Amino acid sequence: MISKSKSNVIMYVLVAMMLVFAAGCGNSSDSKSDSQPSGAASGSSDTNVSNTTPAKRVDLTISAAASMTDALGEIEKSYEAAHPNIELRFNFGGSGALQKQIEQGAPADLFLSAATKNMTPLIEQNLIEEGKELTLLTNELVAVVPADGKAAVAALEDLDKAEVKKVAVGIPESVPAGNYAKEALTNAKQWDALQPKMVQAKDVRQVLQYVETGNADVGFVYKTDALTSQKVKIAFVVDPASYSVIEYPIGVVQATKHPKEAEDFYDYLQSQASLDVFIKYGFTVPK
Repeated sequence: MISKSKSNVIMYVLVAMMLVFAAGCGNSSDSKSDSQPSGAASGSSDTNVSNTTPAKRVDLTISAAASMTDALGEIEKSYEAAHPNIELRFNFGGSGALQKQIEQGAPADLFLSAATKNMTPLIEQNLIEEGKELTLLTNELVAVVPADGKAAVAALEDLDKAEVKKVAVGIPESVPAGNYAKEALTNAKQWDALQPKMVQAKDVRQVLQYVETGNADVGFVYKTDALTSQKVKIAFVVDPASYSVIEYPIGVVQATKHPKEAEDFYDYLQSQASLDVFIKYGFTVPK
């Protein structure tokens, strides 16, 4: 039989154990409460994570005059770096050919032309977004010769010389630079006389290539094209009064499937950052 004193000791031990156990359960509950957010908070956190999705990739197609190749190539790098979800795809060529492509329904989000005459028909046919067209840049027409060329060419009149055997121009009907050259030569009364020497190219960059490779002794290109090549040199600047003003209009194509992104890039091309690049490559900004 257990004595009364032992019974009291056992009782005290049992009470002490119960108090310790109760304290431990309370701490566990508090710890769980501190570390685990409430059901509502937890659900909110999960919702926030699920709503964070990467921006959808968008491919923008820009039909642009061949003379803008180098400047737009530099702008492309900076724009895509700042807009990782945008992929710029350029379709370079003669402005007349690009105009026809847009008229025939070829996919394009923006059009950058080297002549207003190729933008105006698209505006008249409502193929360019209303209020999203303007003249962005201007340029100059120059005559270039091979950097190591021997022919002495310093003016339009020198194209008659016997040592000048081939003169390269863009196809006047589809290449604005070729049309400007035709205007200048016609005003100098030389267009018809030079036909036996004439070599026509699909765009202004091909004219430059003809001169670089020696397949033409002289070529008519924009100043911006001449500055991109170390294989040619400017023989002379064509008198601006002898041809129409060289303007570069740009516009958002009405049929674009990405109107917001197209307008964003349209606006970016007018930014000082873009204009500085164009100026670097020899373009001028109209006042």
